[in-house]
Amino acid sequence: MNREKKQGKVYLIGVGPGDPELITIKGLRFLKRAEVVLYDHLIPMDLLKEVSRSARLIPVGKKHGAHSMSQDAINECLFHEAQRGKKVARLKGGDPYVFGRGGEEILFLKARGVDVEVVPGVSSVIAVPALAGIPLTQRHLAMTVAVASGHVTEDNDPIPVPDADTLVYVMCVSDLDKTVKQILKKRSAGTPCAVIENGAMPGERVLVGTLRNIVHKSRTAKLVAPAVFVVGDVVRLRARIFTKRA
Repeated sequence: MNREKKQGKVYLIGVGPGDPELITIKGLRFLKRAEVVLYDHLIPMDLLKEVSRSARLIPVGKKHGAHSMSQDAINECLFHEAQRGKKVARLKGGDPYVFGRGGEEILFLKARGVDVEVVPGVSSVIAVPALAGIPLTQRHLAMTVAVASGHVTEDNDPIPVPDADTLVYVMCVSDLDKTVKQILKKRSAGTPCAVIENGAMPGERVLVGTLRNIVHKSRTAKLVAPAVFVVGDVVRLRARIFTKRA
């Protein structure tokens, strides 16, 4: 008697910006069911306590330019585990589709007939400024928001400066000086801005300044990744909005 081959499935789960309580109910449910878990460096590690004891944990993240596993290898690993009939949780910080390479992974898997489900996550682009007391929009002050990478590409393409009231840059620490230089071509040196290091995590630090002095402040404070850089008049609202979290 031939047994029907067990069908595997991959869940691309956004786990939020750093606080383990910011994962969605659906994301947590799928994580607990997973038989194999591939996780990035930036996920809240406390979430791994929710994984079944029988599940296999595979770290695949990037830290300070060092890769545990290349993107091609991650794609192949996801495919291989799904082919073995496993329920695979692919954990990503923030949201899988916001600078998370989730699109690349799902296209790779779909092209090979793998069943994939995406579980959106709370993106650091929105959550980190919010928790730091910075709303990205505010009536009569900021009605448009743009998100970009603050990291210079291998092709040395210029960092983009979209036409929006509020600018949010991720992956911004190593090339913050280059990002500010580009923004100053369109904004005045007195434009308010803030760099938020380790947002939504216990070691969070927030530096508020202007385009004139934010690079110096960041270097003096020795900020490290991960960080989010917010530019625009909404940064001024932090002084009136921010409340220390319990």
